[in-house]
Amino acid sequence: MKVARSKEGLVINQRKYVLDLLKKTGFLGCKSADTLMEASLIFNKEDGTLVDREKFQRLAGKLIYLSLTRTDIAFLVNMISQHMTNPTEEHMAAANRILKYLKKTPGHGLMFKKTQNKTVKIFTNSSWAGDLTERRSTSGYCTFVWGNLTTWRSEKQSVISRSSAEAKFRALALGICEGIWLLKLLKELDTNQEDHFEVLCDNQSAIQIAKNPVQQD
Repeated sequence: MKVARSKEGLVINQRKYVLDLLKKTGFLGCKSADTLMEASLIFNKEDGTLVDREKFQRLAGKLIYLSLTRTDIAFLVNMISQHMTNPTEEHMAAANRILKYLKKTPGHGLMFKKTQNKTVKIFTNSSWAGDLTERRSTSGYCTFVWGNLTTWRSEKQSVISRSSAEAKFRALALGICEGIWLLKLLKELDTNQEDHFEVLCDNQSAIQIAKNPVQQD
């Protein structure tokens, strides 16, 4: 992991790790991909042709570590990581697509800029019933502390949501929990942080549920 300082702030990336990974997997000379995945990508039931489990697990593990500084691959890495037990050619193809995308963007990472902005902002979202097998949704959020991307998460919801509003509300609740933790951390670090944060959601029904305690049952 490389940490570089500039006039604007700190830059963290894993360029060398990416290049080493591409070399070990034989993708260093491959044709790069402009995008991480197809917008309509949905994995089918695990009834396809199985691939080498250990090889897939090793690659997925390396991609999980890389996602610590690469928010752009976190969602797809989360998706393929759910198929560690019985990976198929479809899952391996998705993992290989990540490698082709990394070939295009080896130096991407995180930028922490100097700023006078002392706000904490959280963006939340979710899919609805994206898992065709279990019909479970996926929650996601990312937090910006003082204008800088700080934490992020993408995970399958533990229960089945009966509507897109319910799925969005669960993602909203997950993001709020992260915001509360961040405020406590900033207070412990004695940063003079204000005791509130802004959370954003793009579903009006979920927002109304959050505003009305009676509806939260």
